[in-house]
Amino acid sequence: MVATEAPEDAYTAEPFVPGRGGLTALRRAAADCRGCPLHRDATQTVFGAGDAEARVMLVGEQPGDQEARQGKPFVGPAGKLLDRALGEAGIDPSEAYVTNAVKHFKFTQAEPRKRRIHKAPNLREMTACGPWLAAELAVVEPELIVVLGATAGKALLGSSFRVTQVRGTVLEEEIHGRPERLVPTVHPSSVLRSDDREAAYRGLVSDLKVAADALS
Repeated sequence: MVATEAPEDAYTAEPFVPGRGGLTALRRAAADCRGCPLHRDATQTVFGAGDAEARVMLVGEQPGDQEARQGKPFVGPAGKLLDRALGEAGIDPSEAYVTNAVKHFKFTQAEPRKRRIHKAPNLREMTACGPWLAAELAVVEPELIVVLGATAGKALLGSSFRVTQVRGTVLEEEIHGRPERLVPTVHPSSVLRSDDREAAYRGLVSDLKVAADALS
């Protein structure tokens, strides 16, 4: 008997992405994605959410524990902090589209029923999930992408990306075959982990003001 390769062994979501339809069709298809091994232990796929005609798209790393349980991006503590920072910067969170570079929660767990600890996705997993992000960009067609953190930056701009070198600046790059403007900043979860949370938060707001100015 010849062993057949499981879909996840190919490390690409491409076969699962529908060729037509809007965000609803994409979200429905993503629920059954087996484009990489992360789906095996995941609670569910966490697809993007928000205004389908948003001028700004915010791209984070991956869903966290709360997001994985609720099936929505940025609903945990980092998401609440992000909404507050966006408001201060002059961007209405309700008019944005938010998503993640990776759609499944990658975690470690010492034993069942213990807390699930976030584990950063690797480049292969980010690349596998890339077709979903490309499809979201093609549907939403945002005027600006806000890159939240190093992992999202590497997924969009390559492995040499360093958020500390380019945060708070407007970049112009080709992303998935489309010319895009991007403003990188830190991930809001890093603000929550910072020893000086107030200074880190002010830095995030400052970067988001650059994004707000780029949209004006």
